[in-house]
Amino acid sequence: MIYRNILIGGEPGAGKSSLLNTIVGHAALCPDVRLCLLDGKQVELGLWKDAADVFVGPDMDHAIRTLRRVQTVMDTRYSFLLSQRRRKIGPNDLFGQILVACDEIAYFSATAGDKKTQELFAALLRDIVARGRAVGIIVAAATQRPSSDIIPPSLRDLFAWRFAGRCTNDVSSDIVLGHGWYARGFSSNSIDPNNQGEGYLIAEGGIPNRVKAAYMTDADIIRVADYATWTRRTGTLTTNQPTGFKAAA
Repeated sequence: MIYRNILIGGEPGAGKSSLLNTIVGHAALCPDVRLCLLDGKQVELGLWKDAADVFVGPDMDHAIRTLRRVQTVMDTRYSFLLSQRRRKIGPNDLFGQILVACDEIAYFSATAGDKKTQELFAALLRDIVARGRAVGIIVAAATQRPSSDIIPPSLRDLFAWRFAGRCTNDVSSDIVLGHGWYARGFSSNSIDPNNQGEGYLIAEGGIPNRVKAAYMTDADIIRVADYATWTRRTGTLTTNQPTGFKAAA
């Protein structure tokens, strides 16, 4: 997923968190990927807490401080690339990747804090989504309905990859996938509500494809998260690639 960002939308129970947990689990097992997790409910991504560099619960101030840290890392990496006359990082580069995973954007963008802090959160996240790709900062974010009152269109439209789980109507499906896909025969409203994890995935410049997200039980997540935590603590999966993320703490 390097050079990619993904927005995951759908109605409650559509399987958004299953897909997000699968992405986080894959990243947790990659030795050159650091985890930055934001979860207003705490429990959707909380089982990965010990494997993460930073875990943000229902704390708006902590969320904003964390995004500022990521922004600082991003600017530092760009300064390095400029000094090396390069435009982006590559395989086996000096820097590793950072996955910024956010479950339920609406908590931070429309519920917690006040209008000023909500707008600041959205602006910081928009900057990271817009500029982070070339320096290995990947954003995976989930929300029930990414409408303009939840996610500003200027942020929503920056996600090149989008996954629409089951939606209650065709309009909501188009909000996730992009305007006009329902008219062309692609609507996640057609998905069986009992088939959690199924949805339409659209990649940058492509057309929606019907896919099924893998499901991890709590026991699966705990097993993988504990193993990832152990490998990161003991250095069993080693890497010589500094991330710059710890240094920004």
